[in-house]
Amino acid sequence: MTHSGDHPSDHDHGQCVAGALARMEKCCAEKGLRLTPLRRSVMKALAETHVPLGAYEIVERLAAGGEPTPPMSVYRVLDFLVAEGLAHRIESRNAFLACGHPHDGEEVVVFLICERCGLTKEVASHAVGRDLAWAARAAGFEPRQRVLEVAGTCASCREAASAAAPGAAETAGAG
Repeated sequence: MTHSGDHPSDHDHGQCVAGALARMEKCCAEKGLRLTPLRRSVMKALAETHVPLGAYEIVERLAAGGEPTPPMSVYRVLDFLVAEGLAHRIESRNAFLACGHPHDGEEVVVFLICERCGLTKEVASHAVGRDLAWAARAAGFEPRQRVLEVAGTCASCREAASAAAPGAAETAGAG
């Protein structure tokens, strides 16, 4: 997986970082939680990219920025961020992503994960949540977590593949 999947032309990552940090500050203030420099740094690292990061990737980013940090400290911060709804754990990647917005209990969070570049988009669906709740009730099941991960290819990677191999789509469909 590459980390070039941030697709910087799509939008201003500075807004993502500012929004994530503001959400974190508000959450900590409302709940009386400590907003430590390490918590801020880890959240910033997550918000700077839309590619899920593993704990050791975060350790490397912090070290490159002059903040050498033990992996266990990063894991503790990640646990905090997930518990407070400020980050998500992408199970299939054993990695983490800053959460873009709070979710209500009826939503299912869906992660659209590009298999080529790693770009991960978070979307929420009340319709899927409603259907999943119905199916779970019918089975006598109580979900602990309402998250779906969908693997595929993002628009940028599809466009890049088309540009790199003109005619490949026609050839693939001719068989």
